[in-house]
Amino acid sequence: MPALGDGFRSAREARGLTLSDVAEQIHIRSVYLNAIETEDWSSIGAPVYVRGFLRTYARFLGLDAEAAVAHFNEVVPPERIAAAPSATGEHEGGRLSPWAIAGTLVALLLVAFVVVEYVMYVQQGRGTADVAQATAAPQPAASASGSLAATAPDSPTPLPTPTATPPPQHKLSIQVTAPSWVRVTVDGATVVEGILPAGVAKSFSGHVADVRIGNAGGVRLVVDGRTLPPLGKSGDVVEQRYTL
Repeated sequence: MPALGDGFRSAREARGLTLSDVAEQIHIRSVYLNAIETEDWSSIGAPVYVRGFLRTYARFLGLDAEAAVAHFNEVVPPERIAAAPSATGEHEGGRLSPWAIAGTLVALLLVAFVVVEYVMYVQQGRGTADVAQATAAPQPAASASGSLAATAPDSPTPLPTPTATPPPQHKLSIQVTAPSWVRVTVDGATVVEGILPAGVAKSFSGHVADVRIGNAGGVRLVVDGRTLPPLGKSGDVVEQRYTL
């Protein structure tokens, strides 16, 4: 049987395509496509990523995707694949990924918003106290006989204390039906990342959620009680942003 990587390379070259041409069309980085053709599986990472990339690349080239995955499972035992997935895009070349930068900016904006609201609250509370102290007590009124009649001062009406109304938050839920690597980032903060077994269900509240799934057919998403359609088939690697 010819080598798995050679079959992909031959099919690509028969179409007159470069790795960059394929990467632009199927949205898989050329470094991972080259790893498939050279069978450098450790450069891709966990087996679930390898199988997902194999299916996508094979379908694009008109090859039998399931046969390619079966051949991979036969010749490459799972223990030979690096445990840490390198296809997540967390860091490349020591640089922060765009998602990490965006998350940091969102966090800084939230901190600044809270600080400004607190300062305004303190300043308005002090102004209310100054107004109450500066209010003079009413003088007793003179009676018809010339004596002074004591009158009770009116109680000052308390001013309402301003409170910051936080923006409404919504809920995202995930339900794992088959083992899958899952990463969920809500409002710039990663709330879950790793391989989840079947039967796990988790819920998150926030405004913007980024979800990356290594086995799209094994995870269901529910937004505000509404079950979303499947993001892909078993073994597909997908990433999606939801504005809740």
